[in-house]
Amino acid sequence: MNGELDGAVAAPGDLRLYERLIADLDAAGARYRLIDHAPEGRTDLVSALRGHDVARAAKCLVVMVKIGKKVTRHVLAVVPGDARLDLQAVKALLEGTYAAFASRDKAEELAGSVSGTVLPFSYHPGLEVVADPALLKVPELFFNAARLDRSIALATDDYVRIAAPRIAPITASS
Repeated sequence: MNGELDGAVAAPGDLRLYERLIADLDAAGARYRLIDHAPEGRTDLVSALRGHDVARAAKCLVVMVKIGKKVTRHVLAVVPGDARLDLQAVKALLEGTYAAFASRDKAEELAGSVSGTVLPFSYHPGLEVVADPALLKVPELFFNAARLDRSIALATDDYVRIAAPRIAPITASS
């Protein structure tokens, strides 16, 4: 595999992840649409390119949580695109002693794709998915599909059924 699909350049690992996601969505009978757009990974800008309110975007952030001095867990926090993640809420949810955003390298390693293309699904056993309930109030979620130039609009109930995220309030109140 040379890292190209439909003329769009992606890293080989990202391409395999994209293909795996599409195969998984098809196998599960998910209702989704593919949206091609200019390469963009920032939630507010890509939401405008896709033509939807930023609140309907699934913003995916990898968080490192220390449990005491010897145990570290990682969480894929999925929140509405217009919300801020509450690190203290993630820490409390996991009964941790410390929480911070994972380093870019660690986040990309666990997510299997580069920053800006992280999926709201986990294909790594060490990465637990936690979704904020506010995200699930819309009928359809939008996210980059492990590529900067292609997104997916996925029925929210199919997302919950397939990703099976832990649902917990993890956004900061305004």
